[in-house]
Amino acid sequence: MRNFLSLNSFFRAHFGQRVQKIPLDAGLGCPNRVSGRAGCIYCNEKGSGTGASFRGLSIRQQLETGMKWARRRYKARRFAAYFQAFSNTFASLDRLREIYSQVADVPEVVAVAIGTRPDCIDTDVLDLIHAIFKDKMVWMEYGLQSASDATLRLINRGHTVRDFTDAVRLTRRYPFYICAHVIFGLPGEGEGEMTQTVELLRDLAIDGVKFHELYVVRSTPISRMYHQGRYEPISQDFYAKMVAKAIGILPKETVIQRLTGDPAPGELVAPKWAKRKQETISMIRKYLESPF
Repeated sequence: MRNFLSLNSFFRAHFGQRVQKIPLDAGLGCPNRVSGRAGCIYCNEKGSGTGASFRGLSIRQQLETGMKWARRRYKARRFAAYFQAFSNTFASLDRLREIYSQVADVPEVVAVAIGTRPDCIDTDVLDLIHAIFKDKMVWMEYGLQSASDATLRLINRGHTVRDFTDAVRLTRRYPFYICAHVIFGLPGEGEGEMTQTVELLRDLAIDGVKFHELYVVRSTPISRMYHQGRYEPISQDFYAKMVAKAIGILPKETVIQRLTGDPAPGELVAPKWAKRKQETISMIRKYLESPF
């Protein structure tokens, strides 16, 4: 069986105990959804967020609520603050400083993960992150999705593969870890394109990867394509095989942070198997145990 390094195991190795990730919604939006741009075809107005910012909850309030829950649910005593929704470097430096500072002085927070786009960083932003979180482990999470520029144009991603590789090289100047997000099942992509994406991450020595299946949610361009018969999601079996194959391509020290996506309640249109997360993970593990 090909074993892989999970984020939980990675944190335990570094900190000697469980570190629970706490999702945060800073309400920053996305550069691909402004000035009349529609955003990625699979993304809705929440941008994978919880909606906490819209409800008026500050970052500090979200963090304290999340830590309280994690202490009760997992007996966790150390935490990773995860700036999750939309692009968490898409703001002025002053605004970013105000947001990040709300978690920087919390001693129980030993790590920070900042989800953003590869075309939404520069040295000023990375310098700020380095200064504010100098005493914490930092993960920069960049959404690549595909290593095909043709696919990125088709899904209206708004950046290129070169933007991603440039972001990786820039980030390597700092003592940060890098996690890439990839999506399997994008329109027009088969096993070859998905494999090429993973091979790029291998060649760049990316520290961590999150795998997602493309699932269709309400009120998105991809949902209209689906209902018009212009897009068909990949099967659960094929997805499981591709993730297992990808893990086999990546170095053993790559942190596999996510095996499958997790659609928000009430939003999923298709495929229905996207709701069966544990079933999908079991299938992936089965394919890791034996050749296919």
